[in-house]
Amino acid sequence: MSLRSLSLSALACALCLPFAAQAHKMWMVPSATNVSGADPWVTVDAAVSNDLFFPDHVPGDLSRLAITAPDGQPAKAENSVTGKYRSVFDLHLTQQGTYKLALVNAGVFASYELGGEKKRWRGNAANFAKDLPAGAKNVEVNESVNRVETFVTNGKPSDAALKPVGKGLELVPVTHVTDLVAGEGATFQLLLDGKPAGDVKVTAIAGATRYRNAQDEFDATTGKDGKFTLTWPKVGMYWINASTQDDKTSVKQAKQRRLSYTATLEVLPQ
Repeated sequence: MSLRSLSLSALACALCLPFAAQAHKMWMVPSATNVSGADPWVTVDAAVSNDLFFPDHVPGDLSRLAITAPDGQPAKAENSVTGKYRSVFDLHLTQQGTYKLALVNAGVFASYELGGEKKRWRGNAANFAKDLPAGAKNVEVNESVNRVETFVTNGKPSDAALKPVGKGLELVPVTHVTDLVAGEGATFQLLLDGKPAGDVKVTAIAGATRYRNAQDEFDATTGKDGKFTLTWPKVGMYWINASTQDDKTSVKQAKQRRLSYTATLEVLPQ
């Protein structure tokens, strides 16, 4: 089985459960979140792992990478490599302002019986009907929309790249992602298909879980306006996640649509 197949298989399993409840978590971590200078670059790791930010399971799928530049237009990754446990790419920060980096996964996962054997299928909604074999029995279908993000700012922060696209769960920073400070509260808004996502639990976990006996997670719940506030106990990289489900599926056989949002954010000292 290829590395890409392993990555997709792990992703398929991951998308069937709320992320915060899983042993394996998806993430992207840049070499720096705030840079300056005449010709800045960052290198970004992407992986699914047990210990946060230590690649130990499968690499992230860079075919699903979307980068938004400070002017709101797409930007390209360079020098992309996928290894056994992680994917790596470089980003040349040619514009001043804030970049949004996202791994976006929207797919359908099905299981069925054919000729007395259990089969599995994954793909997009458009291909499901034509790919499902005639005579398939006991068909079970799940639809998932997942977004994994991180942010990098070159010089003065900006907001154009942070605008939501209006599909799935998305995070809109009220407190800018460059202004996260230990001991202080940061406010965000969670959206579902472009509208406020109320009563959704958001979980935050500091990195370096390998060196702790417990995850030490903390959480908040969104209000009716989708807003929530997290107070960071210490400096460092944080993994935050929210998940929910609804019945707004694009495949009639799917009874539920499962959605999740994950971000990696850096919290700075006062």
